[in-house]
Amino acid sequence: MKDKPPLLLVDPPMELGVFEKFLSVWVFLCMGIGIGLGKLIPSTIQILGNLSISQINLPIAVLIWLMIIPMLIRIDLSEIHRVKTHWRGILITLGINWIVKPFSMAFLGWIFLKHVFAAYLPSSEIDHYIAGLIILSAAPCTAMVFVWSYLSGGAPHFTLTQVALNDLLMIILFAPIVGLLLGITNLTVPWATLLWSVLFYILIPFVIGQTIRSIAKRDQSGHALQKVLKRFHPVSLIALLATLVILFAFQGDQIIASPLVVLFIAIPIIIQVYFNSMLAYGLNYISGESFSAACPSALIGASNFFELAVATAVSLYGFNSGATLATVVGVLVEVPVMLSVVSILKKTKGSYCARVR
Repeated sequence: MKDKPPLLLVDPPMELGVFEKFLSVWVFLCMGIGIGLGKLIPSTIQILGNLSISQINLPIAVLIWLMIIPMLIRIDLSEIHRVKTHWRGILITLGINWIVKPFSMAFLGWIFLKHVFAAYLPSSEIDHYIAGLIILSAAPCTAMVFVWSYLSGGAPHFTLTQVALNDLLMIILFAPIVGLLLGITNLTVPWATLLWSVLFYILIPFVIGQTIRSIAKRDQSGHALQKVLKRFHPVSLIALLATLVILFAFQGDQIIASPLVVLFIAIPIIIQVYFNSMLAYGLNYISGESFSAACPSALIGASNFFELAVATAVSLYGFNSGATLATVVGVLVEVPVMLSVVSILKKTKGSYCARVR
């Protein structure tokens, strides 16, 4: 008898919704609204920025939890036992996520921001921009990768297994990798704040998300879990937009003064997405892994958990920092770049499957 499909298979969205499809548009709208509010009510925005405990900004913390917890409810830890089914793809993705991607992003940031574009960037912020890129690359995508995987024909079990495994590893590896790579900058590594961010933005939300999931799964039909996810989905999206508005209210003056900065930061992000996705795809091809596993492997290896990155950057360096701006640029380019990767995978399916059967 075949194994009963996990309840999560019915949970992830099967196509891009209006919000996801036009995420870049919403980011630009939030940018405009945030900049406007920063000009109209600067004192109110400053009050929000000062509501902090142990360098954790309370309004942002609440919004980040509202963003992250619905995504973590989707994670099915029971899927980890399927690692052996596509062990080659799993190993390749882990290597890309935790060894190649953070270091390649740090290298690209150093090349482009420290050298190629250095003359066009404020020298005092270059290290912060690189720090933001490092933070962005150190956390694999948790939520939207389900959409990318479905659109490219990826195996649901592989995607679920890899995401669950990455979420567990994130609790252990995120802080050490970020701390190690921040050593290439001239910034002091605030280890206490970094570890607190892991506890506050990864471990605690993860426990809350899994607790909610466990309670919902008491309904064996799966309807309760679907209902919970549907109710939380708009909350997560609204929280993301509200966070972006607040961030741009603080970042507005910097963006208006130097609009090309956003473009210069986006370039290494875009390059690393194509580099890591195609590297994972190629390694899966060489190893003989199936196309249905190679797709999510490439996509998980390239996309980022930008919600966590934004929260961590704010905690470590503040609203107005270049690090926070760099993570927000990651949100801006996420959808169009990842959709282009999906398109590449689909167009090469024939040649991939012709050799790997």
